[in-house]
Order: sequence, then structure tokens, then C-alpha cells
Amino acid sequence: MERGQPPEIDFPRLLASYGAVQLAGNLRGVLRLLDEALEKGASVTELQCHVIQVAQRELGRLWQGNLIGIAQEHRATAISQVALAHLFSRAQPAPPQGVSVAVACVEGELHEMAARLLSDFLELAGFTVMYLGANLPTDSLLSLLEQEPPDVLALSVTMVFNIPALRRAVAEVRGRLGPGLPILIGGPAIDDIPGLVAELGVGSSGPAPAQLEAAVLRAVEQRLH
Repeated sequence: MERGQPPEIDFPRLLASYGAVQLAGNLRGVLRLLDEALEKGASVTELQCHVIQVAQRELGRLWQGNLIGIAQEHRATAISQVALAHLFSRAQPAPPQGVSVAVACVEGELHEMAARLLSDFLELAGFTVMYLGANLPTDSLLSLLEQEPPDVLALSVTMVFNIPALRRAVAEVRGRLGPGLPILIGGPAIDDIPGLVAELGVGSSGPAPAQLEAAVLRAVEQRLH
């Protein structure tokens, strides 16, 4: 390492520490770990992607494997939600892109961490984000889209049993608003249904912020053409 350069962050080690402190229910300990990493030169995006996002996936694996209870999972997720807000307050957003994105979990989807991460990524990349949270009734989504039409709609699904709600939401948005509004879909459940993106005729992206930003810009460009 050259003199004056910040030390490299050992993200696997940081992730392990984060997960242990998170599962112990130690919110202040989690925030302290993130602040120390920021001081050492880690970026907010790196901490979002390589620590919080990965920790949440591991949390889901532990819960699905009955290695932790639902109360532990809820407590740990609540800690990550505060951690995301903490990082967001420390970040410097990019210049405005002039593109608005509405982000929502489909009706019945109670897990909003994927959508929350997506919203933070986009807002820090300079997009105007309308975050609509978990379990948004499709009728309410349609009403808001008519009143405040965005440039792009992003729908999140974490649990596979909510895929039918996603199908209904896409169909009803198109039925009410027409085919002009670009729709992106994302969330862990999407990967479990091969061909879903093509079936619905929507866009998708990978989990990295750069992939997400590119997907939004591509959707806007296709709309203009």
C-alpha cells in the first residue's frame, strides 16, 4: 500500500462481525462497525452491497433453515433498516438525473429490505425516488401512479408465493395506464421463477447499484423511442 492511501477493508471479516453483532441485537455495535469502516475509507455503496445486503441474505437463509426464530429475524432486520438509514444520512448523492422512479413491494409482500436497498441505491445515484413501502394494495398503487406518474415503476417481491400478486399488478398497471410506463421487477423471488421477466415483458437488473442504474436508464431510453 502506498503512503497516504487508506487501508483496504477486509469485507468478509467486516461482514462476519456485522452478522454476529446484528444477531446479538446490538444496534449501537452495528453502527459503530459501519462508522469505523467509513473512517477507514469504505464507501457507503460498498457497505450497503458487501455488508448489509449480504448479511440480510444470510439472515434469510438462517431463518429458512430454522436456525433462528422469526423474532430474531425481525430484530436483526430492524437493525439493518436503521443501519441503512444511518448510511444514507452519511452519503453524498450524485447530481440529479432528472428521472423519477416509484418503488413498491407488491400487495401481500411484507419483506421490504430489497425495495429499501433499491430505493437508497437509486436516490444516491441521483434519481428522484417515490418509495411506497411494503404490502401496497394494487388499487392504491394505481391511484397514486395516475396522480403522480413516475418515469419508471419498480416492483419488489421477496417471497415466491407473492408472484401471483406481481402478475396482477403488472397486468392492472398496463390495463389502467397503458404500455408506456416502463416496469422493472426485482427481489429474491424473481430468481426462483425462470423466464418470469420475459413472460411479463418487463425489465430487470442485477443486485449491484451500477446494474440497477443502467436498467432504469435503459427503461427510460426505450420509453422515449
